[in-house]
Formats: sequence, C-alpha cells, structure tokens
Amino acid sequence: MAGALEGKVAIVTGGADGIGRGVVERFRADGAQVLLADFDVEGGRKAAEETGAHFFACDVMQKDQVEAMVAEAIARFGTVDILINNAWGGTQLGRIENKSDAAIQHGLTMALMAAKWAMQAVFPVMKSKRWGRIVSIASLNGVNAHIGSAEYNVGKEALRAFTRTAAREWAGHGITCNIVCPASISAAYRKFRDMNPETAAIMAAQNPMGRMGDPVEDIAPVIAFLSSEDSRYLTGNTLFLDGGSHINGVAWAPELPEDA
Repeated sequence: MAGALEGKVAIVTGGADGIGRGVVERFRADGAQVLLADFDVEGGRKAAEETGAHFFACDVMQKDQVEAMVAEAIARFGTVDILINNAWGGTQLGRIENKSDAAIQHGLTMALMAAKWAMQAVFPVMKSKRWGRIVSIASLNGVNAHIGSAEYNVGKEALRAFTRTAAREWAGHGITCNIVCPASISAAYRKFRDMNPETAAIMAAQNPMGRMGDPVEDIAPVIAFLSSEDSRYLTGNTLFLDGGSHINGVAWAPELPEDA
C-alpha cells in the first residue's frame, strides 16, 4: 500500500536489475528514500534515474566499499532503517569435483561476507533508535542442494544461517531479520534460461502456478511488507516466495559434462 514506508531509508544491494530493481521501485512507490548499490555503474545509474533512487557504486566483495555504502546512506539521508542483502553474481555451473577453492570462496564472500559487513555497519544506527528491518535474499537452490551450483548454494545457505542468528541476537533491539527464497525472473535466472532453455522450461511448467515470479509484482511487495512496521513481530523466518515450487520440488538438473 502506498506510503507504508514513508520516511524510511533503505539500502538495496544489487539494485540495478532483477529482484533488486523491483524492490527499489516498490520502496520508492511506498515513500522510502533508497540508496541503490550496484557493481554495474551504467545500469545502476540508469535504474536510479528511472526510479528516483540515489545510486552508489559498490562492489560488495570489498569490505571498504560496503562500509562506504552505509556511510553514504547515513550522510545523505541521516539514517538507515532497512537493509536488503540482494547482490549476487558469478555462478559457473559445474560439478563439485571440479570446483576451485576460489569459486567456493567467491560464493561465501559475495553472499555471506558482504551481508556481514553491511549488517555490522547498519547495526549501531538501528540499535540506537530500536527499529530496523533486514531482509536477505537466499535461494531454494541451497535449501534443496540443486546440482551444479555449489558455490551459490553454500553462500546462500551461509547467508540464511547468519541472518537467522542475527534475528535471534538483535530481536531485543527492535531489529527484525528475515530471509526470502524467491523463484523470480532475475538477472541470474535469465542467464540460466539462456544457457539451459529446456531445463528452465521444465522448471516453469512444474511450478504449481506455472510460471516464474515477476520481480515487481510478485517479489517486491512481500519484501516491502517485511520492511514495514506491520512485520514488527515477524523475525528469523525463511519465506519461500516461489509460487509453491518448494512444496514438492522442481527439476533442476542441467546437463553437466564430466569436465564441467
């Protein structure tokens, strides 16, 4: 509903495209000031211009840039009320026996460490006013251990555990921390669909609703609710925002050659 986030300040990582872009659009429509952070400078600036958000170039793999992102939001808007841990990039489908140490470390840094740095940076200001909302975007890939994407699965499950632990530790400060596992037409999904069109078609067909979610219409409204005053008694939860695909599972078995 319009105005539900009036006067709030949000940071959305990976806000240039996909789910992040959908969240930025919804937050702006609901009255929030938004710092849109993204590694993609051109795409981020374009998205910020189109939505009225403030763009900040940020590689979440770099701790100093994540801390600078939070400092920029506080300097520009005076506070931070909402943090959306959404940024992701770089999965290469392949078998576990061929995954490099660097690939697994990439997953952990991109998903877990980026969120850790951001959450630690926003904590003092949220604690001081006893109000904060943190939403981390995880994945059914990790929950169901889908093949070919070990670094993604590991990173997202680590992010989920970290966010749930923060929910337990920070509940007394009025800070809620929740996780969303979406099935959405994101940038990562579009890349997967282009590489594995047959598997993507099977996945969509097996979804109880027969389709992947729309970032703006299906995903962002729930994240907006989790970021609002109305969700003040909801914390530590994982919401499967996937059209019901988690109930019985969907096929995720792309063809992987032995050397992949």
